[in-house]
This record gives sequence, C-alpha cells and structure tokens, in this order.
Amino acid sequence: MNGTSIRDSLMEQLQAKGADVAHFRSLIEDYVWMDEQLQAMKEDIKERGTRCITLSASGKPYEKENPAVKDAVMYSRQMLAILRDLGLSTEKTVVEDDDEL
Repeated sequence: MNGTSIRDSLMEQLQAKGADVAHFRSLIEDYVWMDEQLQAMKEDIKERGTRCITLSASGKPYEKENPAVKDAVMYSRQMLAILRDLGLSTEKTVVEDDDEL
C-alpha cells in the first residue's frame, strides 16, 4: 500500500469519526512519512541483512547490527502510538457498505 492510499484510508476514518481537524491531519502526515521511512528500512534490511559490515574509525572493517533493525522497531511503535492517538483500531474501523454483494 502506498502513502497516498494509506493517507486516504486514515483520512476517511477521521472523517467518519467527525474528527477531521488540523492536529489529526498533521498526525496522519507524520504517520505516512514514518511509513515511507519504515519501508526504506525494510528494503535496507532485505539488501544488507540484520548484520552488516562497516568501517571502524581506524578504517578496519567489522560486523555490527544493521541500525535499520532497531530503527524499524522504533518507527513501528511510534506509528502504533499515532493510530492510538487518532483513536483508530480494527475494532473502530468504518467500512463502507458494498451494495453490489
């Protein structure tokens, strides 16, 4: 799911709750930005793995934990906190009726 569809989905949920105000729209923009960063971290982990080779201050290569692993967890937690602040969860998701069924 891309940033636009996530943004649209979250905005629809806010509108359905009658909570379409600047503060919450700003939180949605933060959420979308964090999602983009998280996707980049996931790609980095996919490419380099959970451990990567880097250079020490003296120029010698050594293996260390890929910082994207720790950052991804931190971003995921913050994204969940934003959803809580918005009052959005699976129990509170508004689903449009589909008359075509």
